[in-house]
Amino acid sequence: MTKNIAYALEKNFLGSAPKWYKLTILAFLIINPIIFYYGSAFVAGWILIAEFIFTLAMALKCYPLPAGGLLAFEAVAIGMVSPETLYDETLHNFPVILLLMFMVAGIHFMKDLLEFSFTKILVKIKSKTALSLLFCLVSAFLSAFLDALTVTAVIISVAYGFYGVYHKYASSEACHVKVDLHIKDENKEDLEEFRGFLRNLLMHGAIGTALGGVCTIVGEPQNLLIAKAVGWNFMEFFYAVAPVSMPVLGAGIVTCILVEKLHIFGYGKQLPASVRKVLEDEAKAKDAKRDIKSYTSLGMQTAVAVFLILALAFHVAEVGLIGLAIIVLLTAFNGVIDEHKIGPSFEEALPFTALLVVFFAVVGVIHEQHLFAPVIAYVLSFEGELRNLAYYIASGALSILSDNVFVATVYINETKSAFTNGIITADEFEHLAVSINTGTNIPSIATPNGQAAFLFLLTSSLAPVIKLSYGQMVKHALPYTITMSIVGAYATWHWL
Repeated sequence: MTKNIAYALEKNFLGSAPKWYKLTILAFLIINPIIFYYGSAFVAGWILIAEFIFTLAMALKCYPLPAGGLLAFEAVAIGMVSPETLYDETLHNFPVILLLMFMVAGIHFMKDLLEFSFTKILVKIKSKTALSLLFCLVSAFLSAFLDALTVTAVIISVAYGFYGVYHKYASSEACHVKVDLHIKDENKEDLEEFRGFLRNLLMHGAIGTALGGVCTIVGEPQNLLIAKAVGWNFMEFFYAVAPVSMPVLGAGIVTCILVEKLHIFGYGKQLPASVRKVLEDEAKAKDAKRDIKSYTSLGMQTAVAVFLILALAFHVAEVGLIGLAIIVLLTAFNGVIDEHKIGPSFEEALPFTALLVVFFAVVGVIHEQHLFAPVIAYVLSFEGELRNLAYYIASGALSILSDNVFVATVYINETKSAFTNGIITADEFEHLAVSINTGTNIPSIATPNGQAAFLFLLTSSLAPVIKLSYGQMVKHALPYTITMSIVGAYATWHWL
């Protein structure tokens, strides 16, 4: 009986995850309290970060919420972080939670317009390099006025629509897009190439959100915090970061072209001719079936899209509340009044919302155990241009491991305290603010940990069906990380 119970518990624990993964998580749960109580809380904190990164890296084996959540639960239970700190971190990031809850759901109701627009682009542009550059630049432009998570939700929705169309064609019978059991043998090779093609476009788009997001107040959540601390408005912020953000944008564009032309780091995957034909035929079939009702729906979605851009550009309300307005407008004027048709729009973002709150527990550990304190004290010891560079490198390195919003918040608060206490001048404070902004936005693309938009892409329902793993994301981001980080460092050192 005891053996049967143990066997049943082992099967239930983390479900269908591999046995080695289950044992690793159990080992994590045993090691942390020992090190925390009998060793060093500082070391235990960094080990917890490494363990949480491991659960993110294994996202295709097991969604990070259960395993990562156990680590966060343990951190609270043994006193590495208090429930009050976790609540404070969650409350501080409530605008991001609102965004995930409502804006991503709002994008769901614009799916027809997005698929219509991007399908036209995909079938018209034959050059993969030109298409990749377009995805990167459009994502950069949108992220300068919208939130990067919103733009990422758009490109995920578009890519999922493309994949679903071909998967349906390639299957010998109707089946879910996550299942390949019924894929015809003659279509398997094209399907793999198509997956690679979509991975390329998604990563170009994700990098684009970082390129545009660094430029303006509304591009990333930490930009607004930094701007408020210094006292910059929209254009003042843009001009202040331009000496760094514009050269980095140029580096991103050149990198996009080179990786596609040279077929390196997993790029250069082409759209198979058979897939292009399927997408073209599907587009023609849908166009032929469109009636006055469908065109009216597209027109309404277009009008709401214009409203969305203007509302976000002028920041008339918190981004999440604008997302709620999008849901209300599109459901009301497009006749979506059934609860069961509205509910699925929230399915994509809510698991990630829960994961993000778990992530706040890890951020709380960083805060309570003062894991970043030695780094901040060290970079403040530098002077002049070297201090700008040190800030850029240190904030960037930490943002690769942790949430860039948290890193930026800690750095800008400590730096403002130094300014208030007369340790640095007003000009030095402004230069360091730019270093923090660019440092937390650019090198952080190296891993999905640093930016919420990248983490959202990794944990989306699309990632496993196109086989976009943690390792794949790191590999695809590597050339961008190298070129953009180096250019950003040079600009921070010499042009600020």
